[in-house]
Amino acid sequence: MTKGATRQLLRIATAGSVDDGKSTLIGRLLHDTDSLPLDHLEAVTDDEGVADLAALSDGLRAEREQGITIDVAYRFFSTDTRSYILADTPGHERYTRNMFTGASNAHVAILLVDARAGVLRQTRRHARIAKLLGIKHFVATVNKIDLVDFDQVKFAEVEDQLRQLAARLGGVDITVIPIAAKHGDNVVHRSERTPWYGGPTLLQYLESVELAAPQAESSRLRLPVQWVSRPTANVRRRYTGRLAAGTLRVGDEVVSLPAGTRSTVTALDTLDDDRTIAVAPLSISIELADDIDVGRGDVLVSGADDAVLPVPARELDATVCWFVDSPLRAGDRLALKQTTKTVRATVQELLSRLDPETLDELDGPVELALNDIGTVTLRTSSIVIADSYTDNRTSGAFILIDETTNDTVGAGTIIEAREVKPGTHPRTDIRWHPSALDRGHRWRATGQSGATIWFTGLPASGKSTIAVAVERALVESGRVAYLLDGDNLRHGLSDDLGFSPGDRTENIRRVGHLTRLLADAGVVALASLVSPLKSDRETARALNDAARLPFIEVHVATSLSECEKRDPKGLYARARRGELAGLTGVDAPYEPPENPDLVLDTTDADIDELAARVIALLNERSSRPRT
Repeated sequence: MTKGATRQLLRIATAGSVDDGKSTLIGRLLHDTDSLPLDHLEAVTDDEGVADLAALSDGLRAEREQGITIDVAYRFFSTDTRSYILADTPGHERYTRNMFTGASNAHVAILLVDARAGVLRQTRRHARIAKLLGIKHFVATVNKIDLVDFDQVKFAEVEDQLRQLAARLGGVDITVIPIAAKHGDNVVHRSERTPWYGGPTLLQYLESVELAAPQAESSRLRLPVQWVSRPTANVRRRYTGRLAAGTLRVGDEVVSLPAGTRSTVTALDTLDDDRTIAVAPLSISIELADDIDVGRGDVLVSGADDAVLPVPARELDATVCWFVDSPLRAGDRLALKQTTKTVRATVQELLSRLDPETLDELDGPVELALNDIGTVTLRTSSIVIADSYTDNRTSGAFILIDETTNDTVGAGTIIEAREVKPGTHPRTDIRWHPSALDRGHRWRATGQSGATIWFTGLPASGKSTIAVAVERALVESGRVAYLLDGDNLRHGLSDDLGFSPGDRTENIRRVGHLTRLLADAGVVALASLVSPLKSDRETARALNDAARLPFIEVHVATSLSECEKRDPKGLYARARRGELAGLTGVDAPYEPPENPDLVLDTTDADIDELAARVIALLNERSSRPRT
């Protein structure tokens, strides 16, 4: 290797069934490349001088006792031109989940097959997982060729099975090599016992694999933010993460998603002080010219005119491998972790399941059981910045987590990410069924007409105080009214939502639909929510307007200073201390209504008087005919 040249790193994952010899092969690679410390070799060598190569990677006591691999074991070796990280993944079906772990960032899959048994069920499953995880380079080693007397005909039979498997997987170019890992034939050194084989040894193949940085164009920048820090009071905030794609240098314009705010990189740090440009997959820390709102889970992308942007997705079609005994069914709710962000997700539909024997897709499964691979549709509680897995192996992948146990129960790759704007996307599979009772008949029979009163304003502005007074006055006058308080809604209807912009939008959409249904039934629905964005409040109004129901927007315009002085929950104090992010009025925007139906201020006001003003406007609007 030329002095000063960079040594390339190749990541490898083994795949195959139990007892195909994966651990032995890894031990042989370590041994024959002189990558073993002497004390490691001595520890696995018996009194007769025979080394148990498999024990070099079977690190757990249970693995050594059972003679199988349970967890992923990572081993390192090197040659003059390359460094290697090799993941020894379990072959047993019970530990298929660890195959996902080991293969998730591999460049090459070594698919082992016992020359006596040929391609087995688990061989097919592991090969499918490797293909699913975007591994582009496949090399199949027909191991234990010594146990069939180095028979060329037997090798040809197994080679044919492997090429049929590659054809079934689609788009897989596979190299097949006969080896005897225990003795070293065709692993690092060419074997004289296979004169009929003229291809490369396994190491020669690995040395020839071409590597490139993932999507090295600056227009494809993806930097998921993992950590925001401020080392000292005199230093601007730093945003830290691992580049998932693209390049970045000082002076580049970037956009923070999902907020869409822009800034310019003013400083960039990597572990290499001499580096002026960062390339994926380096871990970096950057400084921006502006104090924009960027937090963990946000993604920085290129701000250039030719930028290739990800999808701000709420719906994902994905391929999932299920890891646990309890099955996955439509309607299940899980946590979904994608890059550095975790959101809640609901399984909308199970689309298909892979048959591990035939690799056929079986449509419409009832469930996915342990180790099943299937395609599903997921709906997320808030926006995830996503790419398809074929475009980006980082932003196109995720894991699924059981929120009760915090166990990882599945892993998946994104086929298609879709931006779903709540309440605006067409539904062709369902239709609205109007009540069998005419609204006018219902209202005349009950003597009760419905409406929605929407109270908006800063936290602690007095929205709920006025709404409670209105509800009490209406009920005492004989009218049916019900208060939908923001905090109460998040205990039930919206308990799966947080306080990100996407979650707030979804919360208001749900409440808007609920007020529409209550008002149609003749109830005066009182919604008391901060609802900071004009667009979200317009969605709620549009839902009621479309049903020809009265909608009254009340802006409780109490000043920020007054709200902060009250601070009954201590939210403002926490926000000012930096303990609470995203509080409306402090570090999250509030868009006052431009044309509210009523403006109130609770500063030194008589609440009953304000409630009376609301009820007077309600009576006026309710008496108007709705066209």
